[in-house]
Amino acid sequence: MITVALAGKPNAGKSTFYTAATMADVDVANYPFTTIDANRGVTHVRTECPCLDREERCGNENCHDGKRYVPIELLDVAGLVPGAHEGKGLGNQFLDELTNADVILNVVDASGATNAEGEPVEPGSHDPLDDVDFIEEEMDLWLAGIVDRNWEGVERKSRSPDFDVDEALTDLLTGFGATEHDVTRVLRELEYPEDPIQWTDEHRESLARAVRRRTKPIVVVANKADAAPEGTLDRLREGTDKPVVAATADGELALRRAAEAGVVEYDPGDAEFEITGDVSDAQRSGLESIREVMAGVGGTGVQTALNEAVYDLLDRITVYPVQDAAKWTDAKGNVLPDAFLLRSGATPKDLAYAVHTDIGEGYLHAVDAKSSRRIGESHELSEGDVIKIVSTAGP
Repeated sequence: MITVALAGKPNAGKSTFYTAATMADVDVANYPFTTIDANRGVTHVRTECPCLDREERCGNENCHDGKRYVPIELLDVAGLVPGAHEGKGLGNQFLDELTNADVILNVVDASGATNAEGEPVEPGSHDPLDDVDFIEEEMDLWLAGIVDRNWEGVERKSRSPDFDVDEALTDLLTGFGATEHDVTRVLRELEYPEDPIQWTDEHRESLARAVRRRTKPIVVVANKADAAPEGTLDRLREGTDKPVVAATADGELALRRAAEAGVVEYDPGDAEFEITGDVSDAQRSGLESIREVMAGVGGTGVQTALNEAVYDLLDRITVYPVQDAAKWTDAKGNVLPDAFLLRSGATPKDLAYAVHTDIGEGYLHAVDAKSSRRIGESHELSEGDVIKIVSTAGP
C-alpha cells in the first residue's frame, strides 16, 4: 500500500488533516507537539470507477455512485522544528518515521498565525513561504547525517579487491526506503570519486539531496487557506517549484462529521455540498462559510492534496483485476472488487505480481475486459483498465 506522510512544523494543522482524511480519533490542540508518536491510518485517493461505463453501479463499499476511493496509508508525523536533523524537538525520532513514506505532504499554516517553532503569533505576522523549503532542508540534512555516520563502513568495504562503490552505496541507501533502481538512477546523474576516501562532505550531501528528491517528493498543503492574507497563495505558488494545494482541514473535518450525522450530503473531494438535515442558525452560518471557501479554491483541498501526491507526483494509475471478463467479477460474484495503484507504464504482468507473486510467476496472458480483447505482456495499462489475468496459479 502506498504511504503518504504528513510533515510540517507544529500547529500547522497536520493532525486535523489526518483526522479529516481518516476519521480516526487523535489529539488536536492549539499548542506544539500535540502529536508525539506517529499516527497511522487508512485514507483514500479518489478516481472515477469503471462501473460508470455500465448500466448499473458496482456496489463496492469504496464506490459512491461512481466515485471510487482507493485505500492508501496516511502517516501523521509529529511537528518538526528548525534543527530537527540535529535532534531538536525529538527531530531525529520524527524524521525516522518518514523512512518508508512514498511521498510527503508538507502542511504549512497559510494564515501566518504560527512562528517557525509552531507557537501562536499574530495572524499574518509569519511568512508561510519560509516553511515551504523547511521540511525539505531538514530531511536532506538528516539523510546527509545518516550517510556521514555510515561512511566509515563504506570506506572499510573499499579495501576489498572486489569493491564496487555503486553496490556499497546501494546497500547504504536502500535502508532509507530507496530501491536499487532509485539509487542507480541517482548515481547516474551525479559525478563522484570511485574511491570513497576521496569523497567530501559536499559529495555526500549532494548524494543525500538527490536520493531524497527521488524517493520522498513533496506536495505543499497551504492549510488554513480560509484565513490566509490576500496574495499569500499566489506567493506560495510562485515561490516554489513544488505543487501547492490550498486547503482547509477544519472545513473538511466539519463536512465529514456533518455527513456522518446526516446533516449534509457530501463525498470527500466534492467541490460543493448540500445541507439535507435540520441545522441551527449557527451551524448553517458555519457551513455557509465553508461553502464560500470551497468556492474560492475548488473544494476543501484535502482530497485534492492526496490525489496530487499519488496520481500526479507519484504518477500512479488505478487498475482493476477481475476473474470474469464479461461480468467484471471475482470468483464470488463481486463486481470490481479490488483496485491497484500501479506506476504509469505498468504492464499486465506487473498487475499480476501486484495481485500475488504466484500469479505473476505463473502469468500466461491477459484480457482487457472493456474490449474483451487479449493484450500482450508488454501492453501499457491505463487509468481505469479492467483486466483479467490468466495464470497457472489462477483458479
